[in-house]
Amino acid sequence: MSSSPAPLPSVSVARLLEWIREGGELALVDVREEGVIARDAHLLLSVPLPLSQLELRVARLLPRRAARVVVIDAGDGELAARAARRLAELGYADVQVLAGGVEAWQDAGLEVYTGSSAYSKAFGEFVEHRYGTPHLSVEDLHRRLARGDDLVVLDGRTAQEFEDFSIAGAHAVPNAELPLRVHSLLPSPDTLVVVNCAGRTRSIIGAQALINAGLPNPVLSLRNGTMDWLMAGFELQHGQAAQLPAPPSQDSPALQHSVAHLSRRFAIDWIDGATIGRFETEREARSLYVFDVRTRAEYEAGHLPGSAWIEGGQLVQELDKHVGTRHARIVLVDDGSGVRAAITASWLLQLAWGEVHAHVLASEAATESGPEPLRLPAPLPVVDSWSVERLVEALARGEAEVIDLAPSPRYEEGHIPGAAFAVRARLPHGLDSLRDTTWVLSSPDGRLARLAAAELGARHAKLVVLEGGTAAWLAQQRPLERGATRLLHDADDAVRSPYAAADPHAAFRDYLRWEIDLLDQLQRDTVVRFATFDEAASPA
Repeated sequence: MSSSPAPLPSVSVARLLEWIREGGELALVDVREEGVIARDAHLLLSVPLPLSQLELRVARLLPRRAARVVVIDAGDGELAARAARRLAELGYADVQVLAGGVEAWQDAGLEVYTGSSAYSKAFGEFVEHRYGTPHLSVEDLHRRLARGDDLVVLDGRTAQEFEDFSIAGAHAVPNAELPLRVHSLLPSPDTLVVVNCAGRTRSIIGAQALINAGLPNPVLSLRNGTMDWLMAGFELQHGQAAQLPAPPSQDSPALQHSVAHLSRRFAIDWIDGATIGRFETEREARSLYVFDVRTRAEYEAGHLPGSAWIEGGQLVQELDKHVGTRHARIVLVDDGSGVRAAITASWLLQLAWGEVHAHVLASEAATESGPEPLRLPAPLPVVDSWSVERLVEALARGEAEVIDLAPSPRYEEGHIPGAAFAVRARLPHGLDSLRDTTWVLSSPDGRLARLAAAELGARHAKLVVLEGGTAAWLAQQRPLERGATRLLHDADDAVRSPYAAADPHAAFRDYLRWEIDLLDQLQRDTVVRFATFDEAASPA
C-alpha cells in the first residue's frame, strides 16, 4: 500500500510579506509556464522557473541551496507542490509553498502584474518618470534623418535582435556597450544621440545611461521604438550585420570620466580579486552571482573561472531571468576601464534587488575560456535512446511517435515531421491520443527529453529519447515540418513577441498600453520600491 507524500511546508501571504520586509535572502519562484505567468498575472518580485525547465535552470538561477525559496503557482497548489518536492530532492533545504498562490496574494489586496520581465520594464517606466528622460517621436526622427541632420541612431538591443530588423542607418550598440562605444560615432559634442529599441524600456534605459555617464552630447530616447516606427508607416531593414563600433583606448579620458562620475553618484563598490575569492569561500552562507558583462566573444576568449555570461544591458532588461535570490551578492566583471560594469551596477543598485559590486578583470586572472557551460544540480538520468538513423527507419515503417518538448514557438519554426508538441509539466495528460508504438521524445538538445523520459518510463513500455535531440536531426539536414501541426497541449507555454502577432499593430498598441500602465501599478504597489540616487550619491 503506497503512502501519500508528506505534507509540504507552506507560508501565508502575511508571513511572506514579513520575510520580504525583513530583507534577507529570499527567492520567490513561479513554476508555471512563462506564457501562463505573463498572461495570467504574477507577483512582481517573483522569478520564472517553469517546472518543465526546472532542472535545466535552477543551478544558475538559485546557486545557494540553503537560501529560502517560496514556490508559487496560480493557487490550487498542485504545480507548486510538485516543484517544491523536486527542489527538495535536489538539495534545496528551505522550500515552502505560498498557500493559495497568486490568487491569495491578490485576495489580500496586493498588486499583481502581467507580462514578461515586468519588474525591469516597470523600472524603465519609473526611470523615465523619475528622471524625465527626454524623447522624440518617430515622425520627428524620420524628418531629421531625411534632412540629413547631425545625429546618430543607436540600437540598444542585442546584436541578434538588430540583425532581425533595424532602422536604416542605425548602429548596433547593446545598452551596456553604449558608454564604451558611443564616442567613435560622434563627430562633435553637438551631435544628437538617439537611442532606440523594439518598444520602450531599452530606449529609455539606454538614453538615460548616456546622460548618467556624463556624455556631453544631447541624448534622446525614441518614444515607443520601432513599434511606433512601423505604425507610422515607416520601413525597417532586415539582415543588416551588427558591427559594434570600435571602443576608444581604455585609458581614454572620456571613459575615465564616465566611470568616475557613475561611481561617485551611485556609490559603486569596486572590489579586487581577493574579495571575490573571499565571497567564493562564503557561498554556503551568502548567495553569489558573478556575471561577466562584456560581449560574448570577449567572455569566450577568456574569463574569470566560474563566472556566468550575460550582456549588461540584458541583465538589466531581464533581471528576473538571471538572479533568482533577492538580497544576494552580485559581482559584475568587466575589463579595461570598467565602464560596462559601472553602468550595469548603476542600474542594479537602483533596481534594489541585491548587494552589488563591480570588478575589473586582470588579464592574468582570465584563465577559463569557451562558452558558459550548462550548470545542472544533478546528473541527467540515463535512459534508452535512438540515433537519428534509427528514428528515420522507424518513422518510415510507421513504428514510432515523436513527442517534441521544445518551446511552442520553436516547435512551430520547425520540428520532425509528424511530431506532436507537448509541455513536459503537463504530461502524461494528452498522451492518450498517441498510437501504442514506440514513443520517441525529443527536445532542442535532448536534455529535457531525458528528464521527461525518466518520469514517463513507468507509464509506457516502449519509450526512448532521440540522441542529441532535434539539433542532431538538423545536423543531418533532415526535413522539418513547420507550424502548429499537432498539439497535445495548448501552445501557451512561451511569451510571444508582438512582432509575431497576426495583427502586429494591434499587438503593438496593447503592449505599449501595458508597459505605460506599469507606472500606475507601481504607484499603487505597497511592496515594491526602487532606489533613486541624486548627484551626491545618496539613495532615496
